[in-house]
Amino acid sequence: MANKPLQFVLVERKLNVGANAGKVVQIAQPTGRHRVRFRNFCERVAKSTTFNRQEVEAVLNYATEIARDIVVNGDIVEFGDLGTLKPSFKSKSVPKGEVFNVQKHIEKPVVRLSPSKKYFTLTDVSYEQTTAKPKKGEKPNDSGNEEYP
Repeated sequence: MANKPLQFVLVERKLNVGANAGKVVQIAQPTGRHRVRFRNFCERVAKSTTFNRQEVEAVLNYATEIARDIVVNGDIVEFGDLGTLKPSFKSKSVPKGEVFNVQKHIEKPVVRLSPSKKYFTLTDVSYEQTTAKPKKGEKPNDSGNEEYP
């Protein structure tokens, strides 16, 4: 599949901290993104295998369910090229000498993904600048000053 460029728009931001505080700068923000639904994703995977979409969907869902069950037991799961899944939670600080109550002082248990740097670093991309779409209620700017060199 041929890669298409990542689209971006330039937006102005006023810096609030640092040596350049108060200055207006331009930054690039990604745009033009579309969500690929899970079923469509599974369909694309199925086209390259001997499985159909439903089988791919079932295997992926089952794999995530099993991985979650393993993490709930306190273990770490190496989840292929994506990275590792491990248990985590937030803990409130308790002064020394005070009783630490698990129910009261530990909260928000979650599955944490530690992404693989190799997988999540995009090296084979190109970029394409586009113009920002007008927000709801705004009219498009017809002055022609939206172009950047």
